[in-house]
Amino acid sequence: MELFENEVRPERALLVAVDTGEYDVEASMAELYELTRSAGAEPFGSMVQKRPSPDSATCVGSGMAEDIADYCTRYEIDLLIFDCELSPTQIRNLDELTKVRVIDRTMLILDIFAARAKSKEGKLQVELAQLRYLLPRLSGKGIAMSRLGGGIGTRGPGETKLETDRRHIRRRIEGLKEQLEEVEKHREQINRRRQKDGVITVALVGYTNAGKSTLMNYLTQAGVLAKDQLFATLDPTARALKLPSGVTVMLIDTVGFVRRLPHHLVNAFRSTLEQAALADLILNVCDASSPEAQTHLEVTRALLAELGWKDRPVIPVLNKCDLVPELGAVPMIGNAVRISAVTGAGIDELLETIERNLPVRTVQVEALLPFAESGLAARVRKDGALQEEEFTEHGLRIVARVGPELLEQLSRYLVDSDKPED
Repeated sequence: MELFENEVRPERALLVAVDTGEYDVEASMAELYELTRSAGAEPFGSMVQKRPSPDSATCVGSGMAEDIADYCTRYEIDLLIFDCELSPTQIRNLDELTKVRVIDRTMLILDIFAARAKSKEGKLQVELAQLRYLLPRLSGKGIAMSRLGGGIGTRGPGETKLETDRRHIRRRIEGLKEQLEEVEKHREQINRRRQKDGVITVALVGYTNAGKSTLMNYLTQAGVLAKDQLFATLDPTARALKLPSGVTVMLIDTVGFVRRLPHHLVNAFRSTLEQAALADLILNVCDASSPEAQTHLEVTRALLAELGWKDRPVIPVLNKCDLVPELGAVPMIGNAVRISAVTGAGIDELLETIERNLPVRTVQVEALLPFAESGLAARVRKDGALQEEEFTEHGLRIVARVGPELLEQLSRYLVDSDKPED
């Protein structure tokens, strides 16, 4: 198909992998294909070589490297994307041999994150991850540096920052870390306030493109961007969700996971991802129509464990069941709930399952404390969420949200309260 005069052809990419037997290369390459599309390039072809280990000079063998160079010339390839992390030497050698810009899986994912980050924190985290990754790769970039005018793998810090010396890059990294520390302190204050106010958090986690944002929009009308592409959502979104019983929880939508998520991103986004790991309840959402559903659930659980998740209820949610012709064909994984965030099928069951797994929550009470109970009043101020306080001729009237222990101590002085549910 011919391009119109003002139309720009997307970058044509050749995908390359070395199969050492460490992971499922076919599934990983399928994922790399989708990542490439999400970045805006056209996956034009792929090459896979079986080797006991990657070649230290070019990752692939010398013969395969020559084949790649010929392919790039014959089909006017703009970009080589390797499904592994390349060393600076490998990038330089491949660049000189093929005369084509070379990036690896990590650079590709970082680039997608750079394009999708909208919040101040998200942009800071992406730039920090990119600079940490690029710092040891600044020396000897040669031809690759001369081509940094644009294209996939070049978004984020930009050409001018990358051309400066290591000392400046390190200063920038320290500055980003300080800014992120301030943002994290602010989030910690918000989290402490939520805990004190008895706010229960439910996190949507799972493989990228599993439909988490679509589910978030269905449940809360949040208006979160929902697209059929990897990493459509990067910045976390929180919205109130009222359950059928009347209990309100905070629903948090988080960035999706992928296989071998670069450790640069895990480290940079640790504070954001910990919102999911520290939630009271976790919904592990996966695409039921994918043959990799079981693997996707396990990838998510492994990353949550790395982030410190432990002893919190996790509900597997099989989404997109409307895409499976026979519901019986959907694998039943543990106590998984089957839903469709598009049609609404199974949503009632999901809400009921959420309610059954909620932790012990605080309740709102109104109490009239005798003046002699000043110590109990102080405990309510310290450990509860005091909403109203009024001195009357009969004692101190308070309205507060309290946990089970304080509720028991206040029971004899209650005027009115929410009844704890079974």
